[in-house]
Amino acid sequence: MPNIVLDTNCLIMAISAKNEYHLVWQAFLRGDYVLCVTNEIVEEYLEVLARNINPWVAESIVYAILTRSNVRKLVTHYHFGLIEVDPDDNKFVDCAIAANAKYIVSEDRHFDVLKACQFPKVDVIGLNLFVSLLKHNPYLLTNEDERPLLNEPSVPYGSDV
Repeated sequence: MPNIVLDTNCLIMAISAKNEYHLVWQAFLRGDYVLCVTNEIVEEYLEVLARNINPWVAESIVYAILTRSNVRKLVTHYHFGLIEVDPDDNKFVDCAIAANAKYIVSEDRHFDVLKACQFPKVDVIGLNLFVSLLKHNPYLLTNEDERPLLNEPSVPYGSDV
């Protein structure tokens, strides 16, 4: 199963059963990919979901994420600072690098700057392509290139390591 980092905007679109992106959430629940998160990402998920939907739903979704076996909880020890326009997005980039993620899935154009970055290489795809891969080309989701990890093993969410 490939490691994936899911930007908050994509998570919000994926949880709604009323659109074509719901397949992303269903595939996560089936265990088709490993969702990589850090404390900062989980906090953003919770904050944005609570603001855009409601606090109860936000807590339920975050609980569903944190209790799945196909979630990799990481602590990033190095911050690359590759996105200067919106530094808050760097938490997703740092997580992807630390997790050796196959993709960051995002609709945020701030991530476009990563296309020109040769090192560290981080691939960003949109929701439409990710849904297409999940539907038609699941073999493209495999991690065929094993780049070395840039951080220590995963640690439990909320630990003070």
